[in-house]
Amino acid sequence: MKKIVFAVVALAICVAAIFAIPDQQANAEFLRIHIRADSNNAADQNVKYQVKSAVVDYLTPYVAQANCKQDAMKLVKTHLNDIERVCDEVLAENGFDYTSHAKLCAEEFPDRTYGDVTLEQGVYDALIIELGSGSGNNWWCVVYPPLCFVGGESNGTNQIRYKSKIMEIIRNWQQSRQQR
Repeated sequence: MKKIVFAVVALAICVAAIFAIPDQQANAEFLRIHIRADSNNAADQNVKYQVKSAVVDYLTPYVAQANCKQDAMKLVKTHLNDIERVCDEVLAENGFDYTSHAKLCAEEFPDRTYGDVTLEQGVYDALIIELGSGSGNNWWCVVYPPLCFVGGESNGTNQIRYKSKIMEIIRNWQQSRQQR
């Protein structure tokens, strides 16, 4: 019996690994945002959130005009210098002597749930904003569709939930076994 259980668990892990391969087609529909703080000290982390608020306020009217991810990327790309200016103003107002750097590129992200939407781990196009060295903890969300740009904190971004495919498979197997 133990051999059968071990074999089923090993098979479940293999199946989970196959399904864990990110669906790049689904990822292609999203434009994410990633803001990296200069360091992990409290002041750098605090100003990261102030920068986030200013960038969201700045980008919201532009993102609202986008009909697809490509539109959103074009809008963001044409405003990269202005995004840096907005970030740098917040940094300067708070007494920081470092500046920001904004760019669009592809980047690896972990699984993340925003309300009812779960984005699987994988490579996504993203607006990357580095504050100073960019070596501190970060904040990320989705520019398009605007999951963190509408409705403020009520949009579910403060209720992040991590999921494990392996645990889901094991739980499903355990439930099916109990139903027998």
